[in-house]
Amino acid sequence: MKDIDNFDVANFHKRIGKNVKKIRTEKKISQLALSQAIGHKSVSVVSYAEIYHKGYHFNLEHLGKIAYALEVDICEFFK
Repeated sequence: MKDIDNFDVANFHKRIGKNVKKIRTEKKISQLALSQAIGHKSVSVVSYAEIYHKGYHFNLEHLGKIAYALEVDICEFFK
């Protein structure tokens, strides 16, 4: 079994944010529109989480709503 202390959480969140951004831009959806689709008035939630700025990241609820809004399988964010 692998040592869990070696799991790189920051890179995990960065990969998810990068994949969300890639899919969002492919579908020509703005950060503001996506923020509103997941129930936030501010674009900062999406913009910060896409680049893991200041440790901000998407939680499972965000990812579920984003997958629904972008019409993709949530698994696409983890590839």
